[in-house]
Amino acid sequence: MKLAQIASTLGARLENGSPETEITGVAGIEEAGPGQMTFVANPKYAPAARTTAASAVIVAEDFPVLATATLRSKNPYLAFAHAIELFYQPPHYEPAVHPTAVIHPSAKVGEKAHIGPYVVIDQDVAIGDHAVLLAHVVIYRGAQIGDNFFAHAHAVVREHCRVGNNVILQNGVVIGTDGFGFAKDDSGHWYKIVQSGPAVVEDDVEVQANACVDRASVGETHIARGVKIDNLVQVGHGSRVGQDTLLCAQVGLAGSTEVGNKVILAGQVGVAGHCKIGDGVIVTAQSGTHGDIPAGAMVSGSPAFDHKQWLRCSAAFPRLPEIAKAIRTKVSKS
Repeated sequence: MKLAQIASTLGARLENGSPETEITGVAGIEEAGPGQMTFVANPKYAPAARTTAASAVIVAEDFPVLATATLRSKNPYLAFAHAIELFYQPPHYEPAVHPTAVIHPSAKVGEKAHIGPYVVIDQDVAIGDHAVLLAHVVIYRGAQIGDNFFAHAHAVVREHCRVGNNVILQNGVVIGTDGFGFAKDDSGHWYKIVQSGPAVVEDDVEVQANACVDRASVGETHIARGVKIDNLVQVGHGSRVGQDTLLCAQVGLAGSTEVGNKVILAGQVGVAGHCKIGDGVIVTAQSGTHGDIPAGAMVSGSPAFDHKQWLRCSAAFPRLPEIAKAIRTKVSKS
């Protein structure tokens, strides 16, 4: 594909290169070679942009001038995402029902669905048009699912859960697992609390591999529109996650957590139950929150507190032995 055509498609401005340059693929900044396109969004990779062997680089509008052909974009990361789509298309699954699939007579599956090997669709299920269910996907009874549903192998939607349009479930996802609810009886044994409330997943949500969204004991667990849930995330029973929020790898939300819109919980963040996290909050990796967090805050640590203060504390931590020694010496002399 000619560089000029790519620039036009991406809405980028071509600078310092021939419009006739042929681009055959995309690659990372350090791996790219002649005929390939790459990008720089993170400033720390700026030196690599000057030495890359790529034939073209997508950069921000204010990025320094390069000798290499440059495509300037207001959002270079998004532009590169679209560039990948120009050269790679995922597999297309033709409408068909595999002979090993088991579909209950009462289930309703929309038009142009692809139902793969050993898929099970239980009674009173409703699935919209253009669904793709790959091998060993299981949809429990009473589940309601919208259009353009894509479930990779071994994904599960449990009983009476509701899933919106354009939802993607990666391998091993379970929507509507039983919440972790037990009450201790008089003899000290744990009595299982029935998890009667469904998990509800709105439109445009993606849940990645082996993540679990628990059902609720009462009420519902709710994942709002546009949420992206990474691998091995646990969303506890009765939790609510707001629109366009990111839950990164190994995040854990205890029961009845409320997370606002456009929140980012980085890898391995843990949130105690019944906490409220406001809109636009960022919680950095491996932090633990044990109370409410106001909108717009950025917090770190466990228990988490203001990120800037945490940075100062982290810088002081390695010096604590010498600080303590200096204090003891001063006290002993006084």
